[in-house]
Amino acid sequence: MKSTIKKGLLFWATIAPGIFLVGYNIGTGSITTMASAGAGYGMTLTWALALSCVCTYILIVAFSRYTIVTGKTALFSFKNKFGKRVTLFILLSLIISETISCMGVMGVVAQVIQEWSRPMTHSGEGFNMIWITAIISVLLYYIFWQGKQGFFEKILSIFVFVMGICFLATMFIVMPEPVTILKGLVPTLPNNPNAFMIMAGMVGTTMGGVLYVVRSILISEKGWCIEDMKLQKRDAAISVIVMFLLSFAVMACAAGTMFPKGLQVNNAIDMVKLMEPLAGQLAVSMFVAGIVCAGISSLFPIIVLGPWLICDFLGIERNLTKRWARIMALVTTLCGLIVPVFGGSPIFVMIFSQSLAIISTPLIIVLMIILLNRKETMKQYTATTKDNILYGITLLFALIVSVVGIIGIINYY
Repeated sequence: MKSTIKKGLLFWATIAPGIFLVGYNIGTGSITTMASAGAGYGMTLTWALALSCVCTYILIVAFSRYTIVTGKTALFSFKNKFGKRVTLFILLSLIISETISCMGVMGVVAQVIQEWSRPMTHSGEGFNMIWITAIISVLLYYIFWQGKQGFFEKILSIFVFVMGICFLATMFIVMPEPVTILKGLVPTLPNNPNAFMIMAGMVGTTMGGVLYVVRSILISEKGWCIEDMKLQKRDAAISVIVMFLLSFAVMACAAGTMFPKGLQVNNAIDMVKLMEPLAGQLAVSMFVAGIVCAGISSLFPIIVLGPWLICDFLGIERNLTKRWARIMALVTTLCGLIVPVFGGSPIFVMIFSQSLAIISTPLIIVLMIILLNRKETMKQYTATTKDNILYGITLLFALIVSVVGIIGIINYY
């Protein structure tokens, strides 16, 4: 028994970097975007989700390989090989996008909890959004204050596990017909201008450039070397499969309940309000629990991201107990109060931030492809012809979606 538990814990430790990525990737940004896609277009955009997950796996493995072989992280190498200006552009675009995302995430979580709690309060108004946000913010900052990656991974693992159970259980209650799901694997684009931004948001939340930069940092923190190359591929595969299943589950929940009725997800509370009469209180409660876990599991990596990226850019130790790192994390945490306090549409903020995230992704991919093809640093692990074909396909896909995202934003206005 003890041997089995020990093996289980060892296996979990070997997929911890992947679980961290899942926690970051499947947040309320992913949920709101997938729910909007499912409610507005059914399962017709499943192909875009599947393709983006395949591309994500290819790039996760590529960035991991570079860090394992060279011992250098992506952002630090970009600065040394391509100069400070281009790297600073990447750094700022990632931090700005994630800060905007933090505002939307907190707004979504607060609105959803408030709507779900209405029957529990005498006034019928639900729990106060500002108090909800304040409690979550204190919890997140306490976790950050610990400053240890091992502790971060354990906390995120719990939230990802609960989130997975909630979304998958809800999906099986309201899942669309299998034929509808299969049709969604055929590449088609709905004849609707807003579909452009929705699709860009879907891909942006799944394969945004920040995911690969963070992956490089995680591999460095883990200390994996050449002998761990197969291990990182397994970790990447498990990570991407879980990302796909959870994103698919959210899309299926919306497609199975809202799409047949012609209902749209225009606000965060729509996901709770519209599902309840269609799926029942149990399904809604599980879905809300999943959203809360997803929000916390993605908010924490966002808070950690700023200090990590700056340390990576400067080439200094990633010590999150430093005063400047704690101040920066506090500022990011406080940004989460903006939507609950001042109002606004967190759904639009989330989709806009995810669309913005995909715009810098092609540049990040191009720079890494160049680094992977340098024999003086990669040696026998230099990218092969097959590798470059796969990288080229992912780059083309990212470029197309970037253009689609820009068109979607223009059409929205």
